[in-house]
Amino acid sequence: MDTNFNNNDLLYSNETLEEIIENMKTQEPCRILPHPQSERKRNKIDILKMIQDPCKTTTIIGPMVRYSKSSFRDTCAHFDGDIIYTPMILAREFIRNDLARISEFTTNLDNVRGKGLIVQLGVNNSIDLIRTIELLKDYCDGFGINSGCPIKQQNDEMIGAQLIYNPDGLCEMVSAVKSKYGDEVKLEVKIRIHDNWDQTVELCQRLFIAGVDWITVHGRGKNTRSSQPCNFEAIKYIRGKLPSALPIVANGDCFKLEDVKTIAERCNVQGVMAVRGVLNNPAMFSGYEFTPWKAIELIVHYSIEYGLHFALLQHHLHCMLSNSNPKPNSKILKKLMGNEIKSTFDIIDYLDAYFIVKRYGEDGFATAIDVPYI
Repeated sequence: MDTNFNNNDLLYSNETLEEIIENMKTQEPCRILPHPQSERKRNKIDILKMIQDPCKTTTIIGPMVRYSKSSFRDTCAHFDGDIIYTPMILAREFIRNDLARISEFTTNLDNVRGKGLIVQLGVNNSIDLIRTIELLKDYCDGFGINSGCPIKQQNDEMIGAQLIYNPDGLCEMVSAVKSKYGDEVKLEVKIRIHDNWDQTVELCQRLFIAGVDWITVHGRGKNTRSSQPCNFEAIKYIRGKLPSALPIVANGDCFKLEDVKTIAERCNVQGVMAVRGVLNNPAMFSGYEFTPWKAIELIVHYSIEYGLHFALLQHHLHCMLSNSNPKPNSKILKKLMGNEIKSTFDIIDYLDAYFIVKRYGEDGFATAIDVPYI
């Protein structure tokens, strides 16, 4: 593996940050649901204060490529979970393409429900990072730099987990953001672990000096598959070597509420992030062992309300129904993923054929726990 980088490849030299911000005034605005040209700003939540709260472990719904969109986030917001992430947004595409700005970030300022919102960015240089932050800082509570994605396509662009092997470039990005915005912008970095844990410790120490507000540590290496268990001993070791003033969030293998306490106590961390567990059960942090039916009615409602692509809704429903109680049989689940499902209308017809589905405004909407079969 090539871990040698030229930092000059990650930086622009023909524009200063001040010039970049001035040029941003001509950019198209991002889309804010339900008011595309709204001048309203978000009533921000102090994310760092939340994570530093010594009285509780912060619960975090992590970023999922394609799936952490507004419909899913607003569904999760009806249940416990302190902070919710967007999917990773590619910063360079976002700032250069108005279609990317329309499609990649949406939010509903009327449905915050007290949850913190973090925008995760796939980025490899300070200029793209600052440009994107300038566009979105009024509509979220903070930003995360994705240094944990193992996808080869992203790593080839020096985005994602490959960044943990370029500490100079990663720390330079953090320093640039904190130098410009200070405490106005909260910034997290999500990393994976090195084979040598001390390398991870050194990286975290440098990020702390650069000004990062907190670090999320995924307890797997860059090439470790999700089928292999999360290395909580590595997270514990890393946490123990870092200043107590630097909050650490543990990520990996959190599938039920009980796991939060177990992971937090084992690793001595300030927060626990769940990803796959919440995709299957958005109500996981509320203590539901199975996905409650009300979560399914909510995801259908928000998907129609916000225009989520039917294939994404289809995947959400398959994950959630597969974890519901009583679980639909294999024939019903297979039909959901069949070739005859070609639109949201087909999904609605499918649901109505097998289940009692309440619509928004109907008595009993989003209240049922068990699956109401016809």
